[in-house]
Amino acid sequence: MGMWKDFSRSYLARNPAAARTIGAAALAAAFFLALLCGLFSNAWSYEVDRICREEGSWQARVTLPLTGSALEEALTTLEQFAAVDTVTPNAGLSGEGATVVELTFRHKAAAYETLALIQTRLGLTDDQVEAHDTLLSRYLVTDPRDATPPLLLPFLLAVWGAAVLALVLLLRNAFEITMQARLHQLGLLASIGATPRQLRLCLLQEAAVLALLPLAAGTALGFGGCAAVIAAVNRAAADLPGRVPAVFRLPWRVAAVVLLTAALTVFLSAWLPARKLSRLSPLEALRGAACPAPGRRIKRRAHPLLAGCFGIRGELAGGALYARKKSLRIANVSLLLSFMGFTAMLCFFTLSDISTRQTYFERYQDAWDVMAVVSDTGLDSFSLAESLTTLPGVEDGVVYQKQEAHALLPAAAQSDPLQALGGLPALAGEDAVALGDGWLVHAPVVVLDDAAFLRYCRQVGVSPSVDGAVLLNRVWDSLHSHFRNRQYLPFVQPGTAALTLADADGTPLGELPLTGLADTPPNLREEYDSYTLALFCPQSLWTRWTREHPLPARNQAPEVCVRLLGQEGITLAQCQALQAEAAALLDDAGCTYTIENRLEERLVNDRMIRGMEQILGAFCLLLAAIGLANVFLNTLGFVGQRRREFARYLSIGMTPGELRSLFWIEAAVLALRPLVITLPLTALVVAFMLRASALDPALFLAEAPFVPVALFALLLVGSVALAYALGARRILTADLSQLLKDDTLP
Repeated sequence: MGMWKDFSRSYLARNPAAARTIGAAALAAAFFLALLCGLFSNAWSYEVDRICREEGSWQARVTLPLTGSALEEALTTLEQFAAVDTVTPNAGLSGEGATVVELTFRHKAAAYETLALIQTRLGLTDDQVEAHDTLLSRYLVTDPRDATPPLLLPFLLAVWGAAVLALVLLLRNAFEITMQARLHQLGLLASIGATPRQLRLCLLQEAAVLALLPLAAGTALGFGGCAAVIAAVNRAAADLPGRVPAVFRLPWRVAAVVLLTAALTVFLSAWLPARKLSRLSPLEALRGAACPAPGRRIKRRAHPLLAGCFGIRGELAGGALYARKKSLRIANVSLLLSFMGFTAMLCFFTLSDISTRQTYFERYQDAWDVMAVVSDTGLDSFSLAESLTTLPGVEDGVVYQKQEAHALLPAAAQSDPLQALGGLPALAGEDAVALGDGWLVHAPVVVLDDAAFLRYCRQVGVSPSVDGAVLLNRVWDSLHSHFRNRQYLPFVQPGTAALTLADADGTPLGELPLTGLADTPPNLREEYDSYTLALFCPQSLWTRWTREHPLPARNQAPEVCVRLLGQEGITLAQCQALQAEAAALLDDAGCTYTIENRLEERLVNDRMIRGMEQILGAFCLLLAAIGLANVFLNTLGFVGQRRREFARYLSIGMTPGELRSLFWIEAAVLALRPLVITLPLTALVVAFMLRASALDPALFLAEAPFVPVALFALLLVGSVALAYALGARRILTADLSQLLKDDTLP
């Protein structure tokens, strides 16, 4: 064994480039592997903590309609299930005659199966059994009855697995390249009696010496990079409202998996090519390549495009790329995916930003600046309406309440233009709910204070009166317009004086009188569905009507909305000051509320989009880095083989300039292939998204991310050109007589 150590030590001393290649590959693979595993583990932990913080750490809930000894017996039964870990009654959710019990499971994979057994054993209904689907899905546990389970986490795991596999193959290629360069030497060793087992041990010893230290250093750097990324994310999102900073965690299991994967990768990366090389015959190894099987022709790869553009040089360059297609597979796939992902991601976020801006921020910029939602109170008991709407800096303020309801619309009550198109089903399709000789239509009610309602009546030309509601008399003509530029038709017949409200199941509640019809809603930050009969009602009328026609309990959701519009040209500081003053009044009154302002929400939205772009962009850069690392390994690792190849070209009369052009042709093909494939596909995807979103292409072209895409393309092309320039320099600076010599033992 000492002879093999001396041989390996001598070879490594004479070939520092090979040692640096393997060390760099091991360092890069371990770094990216630790970085990916650390980021994925911390992102998963943060998401689980967020769900537990916001929704609770329970994994299932059962409602037991029992008391006394029967309740105690049921709790004991729950504890006896083998998969159940904890059984905790929730006093806050429990009511008279019913106890809500929260469960956790020892084996989360058996959660749904155990919950079904519990339901059968205790005779519970579906409404009395609830699984925490969101939390369980983060453990890859989904309801077997769900036809559309969440696929985000499995998708991310698949992406992570593909990236890890690419790193493993990257390291394997590094060993294969360096070992391939030693075929001649291994053939000499085999010719003097070295056994295949001795050759494998020799190569594995070299792999251990070269890779162990870079693996440890790369793993440490990767986890350090993960901590730095989390710290940068925390700084960038420090002022996002309601966000809890992420904490870097390094579970020992994650560290062990990374180290074990890296070590196993090194072993397999060295063992597989070593096994392959050690099985070659001495003659094959001395020739520098495996001999073809008897009777088998060596395939000749034609490259008509390269040959047509560059002649024999294009054919030679194409043949060289084809000969190394397996070792360059990672580079081709990584560069293609990185550029395609980067361009598609930027185009998607650009389109999303334009759409959000048009449909939300620009659409409602003159409707609100500060919005508060006060829960557990009704408009009739809310005493701060005047104080809030008269705050300094408020140009217009409205306090209102929303109420869910439905209306019974007879077929004859539809407007003539609507009936001419075939009635409500022609526009709404399956959303139209037939009931008797008419339709059950969603009819949300917006209750305004009397003064605001009278102002609205005057704005839309309706006789001001608090004895009736105003109906928003319009329905979207989806047959002749798209959602981006909607055209409306009258919904009901002119002169309609009342509307019958009903429960969601069609049970009539009573007639609500109408004082008029309008085609314009109040200036509120509200969105009304396309096929609804939106009603705007004065507070006094709604109070009398609900006293005479009590609403079902499920329709009673007291909640007051406060919409404040500041002066024109309001700044962020002024908006925040107005929000603070409104919040102070609500705090003094002991209200439970949420409050936001338009300008800050816009900034938060933009920052979140930029953050997502940076995260996905960094992942694309990671993919590109893996591919470029493979390019550098190939260009610098095949120096020995390519020296002999180019020596033969020189010997038949090719000039150094022509040889250098072979490198540039290969580099151009490798670097431009992702661009040529990606750009047409991206154009098709963007065209599809523009068609689906009904956006004007001119708007997208005005904001299209041409500069970032061009910079990313230049990064890929420049890096590939640099790798081939370094390889060409190392190969073409040698003397022809030296290039034609065979390698020998020391």
